[in-house]
Amino acid sequence: MKHISVLIPFGHTSVVNIEGAHQIFSFVNKILIDMGKIPALKVQLVGLSKEVSQRKGMFTISPDVMISDVKKTDLIIIPAIHGEPNKVLEENKEFVPWILYQYKSGAEIASFCIGSFFLANTGLLNGKPATTHWGHANEFRTMFPEVTVLDEKIMTEKDGIYTSGGAYSYLNLVLYLIEKHFGREISVIIAKSFMIDIDKTSQSPFIIFKGQKTHDDDAVKKAQEFIECNYQDKLTVDQIASMIAISRRNFERRFKKATANTVMEYIQRVKIEVAKINLESSRPNVNEVMSKVGYSDPKAFRVTFKKITGLSPVEYRNKYVKSL
Repeated sequence: MKHISVLIPFGHTSVVNIEGAHQIFSFVNKILIDMGKIPALKVQLVGLSKEVSQRKGMFTISPDVMISDVKKTDLIIIPAIHGEPNKVLEENKEFVPWILYQYKSGAEIASFCIGSFFLANTGLLNGKPATTHWGHANEFRTMFPEVTVLDEKIMTEKDGIYTSGGAYSYLNLVLYLIEKHFGREISVIIAKSFMIDIDKTSQSPFIIFKGQKTHDDDAVKKAQEFIECNYQDKLTVDQIASMIAISRRNFERRFKKATANTVMEYIQRVKIEVAKINLESSRPNVNEVMSKVGYSDPKAFRVTFKKITGLSPVEYRNKYVKSL
């Protein structure tokens, strides 16, 4: 029987992640029993205290066991933990040696949403791919440069360590883990029972690009503002570098370091974000939107739009605009 440890950290934790993971993994046993098979999972809430207050006292969670009671587990679930990452780590540092020991002993580890920050603080994500909530991806890149951030992904997997994207995308990682260990048939039953989109693989359609301005490079911020005010024009790297009086090579290096995008990637993302807003607000002709954001080649616009959002312009409009 496989043992699953759903961690109950101190602090402001996603109760939805905790209850959802516990409920869905436990449902696997019901399906197995209905199939005439024996239960295969033991799912426990594992904590550092017998009672853990959440949401400023709105909820209190009573873990089934303490970490000292779990000598061997097969899968550790780290829910999203809100708050300043270093403070979160300090409050929950007692989990870290236990997590490292269990991983070394063969356990797999899965983090949900911004739980990836806590997982990264253990060092186990170094040299591995990871995703997180798209709104925190750049902060994650800055804090953990040794991790390969794939913010467009719903989930990542490497060497028994898994991460999921923002908010409810944890459901897709749970489904993936169930399919990996118990087969497609059971994962499909779970997907139908809980009405989860089993084939969702990208969080790109949900990303709202706001630019990355948490850095301290004023010249790059000036360039970003110029791009955002002149996105409809045909902008070049040389033009922007000249405008802020920095050599092209130095400008490109500083821009990439500060924003995690090349200059041209940033220009494209600004243009496509404006196009998305236009497509969401009404039902305009796609060519009109294309022209408004400075594209003249329909094919180039469609290719860039799909690369960034995962959908064609028409598919994106149909996804977010209510039919009249």
